[in-house]
Amino acid sequence: MSPVSPINNERRLAWIAWIAVCLLWGTTYLAIRIALESVPVALLAGLRWMTAGLLMAVVLRASGQALPGPRTWPSLALLGFLMSVMGNGLVVWAEQYVASGLAAVVVAMVPFWTVALEAVLPNGERLSGRTLIGLSLGFAGIVVLVWPELMASGTGNGFVFGIIALQLACFGWALGTSFSKRHGSGLNPLASSAMQMIFGGLILTAIGTATGEWSQLAFTTRTAAAMIYLVLFGSIVGYSAYVYALRHLPLSTVSLYAYVNPIIAVILGAVLLSEPFNARVIAAAAMVLTGIAVVRMKRVPAAQRLQSSATAPKAAA
Repeated sequence: MSPVSPINNERRLAWIAWIAVCLLWGTTYLAIRIALESVPVALLAGLRWMTAGLLMAVVLRASGQALPGPRTWPSLALLGFLMSVMGNGLVVWAEQYVASGLAAVVVAMVPFWTVALEAVLPNGERLSGRTLIGLSLGFAGIVVLVWPELMASGTGNGFVFGIIALQLACFGWALGTSFSKRHGSGLNPLASSAMQMIFGGLILTAIGTATGEWSQLAFTTRTAAAMIYLVLFGSIVGYSAYVYALRHLPLSTVSLYAYVNPIIAVILGAVLLSEPFNARVIAAAAMVLTGIAVVRMKRVPAAQRLQSSATAPKAAA
């Protein structure tokens, strides 16, 4: 029996890592919803990212890998703000009013904001007719999702504001992604991400302190378990698996997790938290995911050219 070649073994592990990304990042929305039962918004996100970043930094240093020096801290702090504070903090805030599965569907619209930013940034990719069709279809799905609440007289304001916050989260994540692509530092992606997590966590924790959230902080068995899950599996294991998959699989393949995450999140939310799962939700999700597919069809070649500069996961949860 011939031994398994190192290349085949790496590819097999990469597929396992990709499956882990699909499963883990699809469950973080549910974990956030559970943690919010007793943990206030800014401290939930802040403690999650700061703890994950510190743990990752300790592991990297223990394995002999260097961390980014002070000269890179301003740019990493900016990325921490865009991705952890805006990209994730607003998702956590929104999940006070938006079901976890629906939040995952809306967050899947990050590619829409990415192509919109690319269209206006120098040397960015211009919008094509196909891309415009995909954008229109995706945003139509969001309208289908929020229309009943918009028509209700004041009863769905929290939900509508939550959807707006999720769009701002997508914008922050897309802006951070575009910045990292154009100002890649050549650093170990795990090391630079650890520092981004630490800076983002510090900012969020400072916000929580300024708004008096420490007095509201409490843990139950459920919320403590959810926080531990977010730190270890949602952040550290999930991101490490994402980086490994990126190194050994085509970006066009790895990016398919964006279609799997919302499906997992919607099913888990419906089964475990009795969140809405009706014809309107299914139709809206189908429109959003189809729009993403149309947009990505056009952008895969450009994304592959930028694969080496990818430094952060393309999801905000």
